[in-house]
Amino acid sequence: MTSFAAPALSSAPRIRASSAPADLGTILARIEEAIETETAAIRTDRNFDIAASNARKSRHLYDLTRAIRGQDDAALVASFRPEIERLRDKLAVNQGVIVAHLEAVTEVATLVKTALQDAEADGTYSQAEFPEAKRR
Repeated sequence: MTSFAAPALSSAPRIRASSAPADLGTILARIEEAIETETAAIRTDRNFDIAASNARKSRHLYDLTRAIRGQDDAALVASFRPEIERLRDKLAVNQGVIVAHLEAVTEVATLVKTALQDAEADGTYSQAEFPEAKRR
């Protein structure tokens, strides 16, 4: 039987990410960058991975929640007002792009659905061709 030794534990103290307000500026900048990237990609990249983008945004939201937990909301808003307002504006543009994208997807899906329904209703497979179905 082979035995394995457990890895040695480091005696160095673990450094934990701080949730100090100074980190909030960095987090807001990351969120802003993610939103800008998503907005541009939805407009231009047909193969954009929206699921991956949503995962990134979820992670940023988690980081933001941790950073502001236990902080004075009014003081944070006052300290980061320009960043928050800029992010709000970029989120509004992002929302408009996402809504337009979803409307386009819905329109294409409706066209495909209508084409399929029309193809099924062209008489190719009418009930008259299957007289045994009438007997049931």
